[in-house]
Amino acid sequence: MDENLTLILSDAEDKMLKCMEHLSGDLHTVRAGRATPSMLDAVKVEAYGSMMPLNQMANVSAPQADLLVVQPWDKSSLRDIEQAIIAANLGLNPSNDGTMIRLPVPTLTEERRRELAKSARHYGEEAKVAVRNVRRAGRDDIKDIVAAENLSEDFKFEAEDALQKMTDKFIGQIDALLDRKEAEIMKV
Repeated sequence: MDENLTLILSDAEDKMLKCMEHLSGDLHTVRAGRATPSMLDAVKVEAYGSMMPLNQMANVSAPQADLLVVQPWDKSSLRDIEQAIIAANLGLNPSNDGTMIRLPVPTLTEERRRELAKSARHYGEEAKVAVRNVRRAGRDDIKDIVAAENLSEDFKFEAEDALQKMTDKFIGQIDALLDRKEAEIMKV
């Protein structure tokens, strides 16, 4: 296979791996049973004139399986953090005692588990779309290289076949990851 086509396939694989890493990070924010500090990773707080991730403004810990504690480094940002947690719509009700925020994590009802599983599936669909977009861009690049370098159609078909197999592999990995997460969520 032509060197440029190999580079295109390598680049596409790197981008598909990044899609998987992004999905994995998104799925860590979906809670499954016990409280974990990563549940608040998606929370952005408006402070100091910009939006900042919560974990850059406070220490988040889980001292118990059903409790999260947020201790801001700057006590004056306590109210902003509380508002950001409420606005994130995570189903958590913060209680502010003036120095820290306690977030009791309620046990999941069957209905809430189904909502979380649906949310995880949504993240999975976004990742699949991203992988397919990488495939489409890779196919366009392959066609451009074949035309520019006057390569044979065999090179084009070989490269497109390799790209499709790579896409199928990553879609399968996404499905497997989603199945594991859904089982984790639905486990009582």
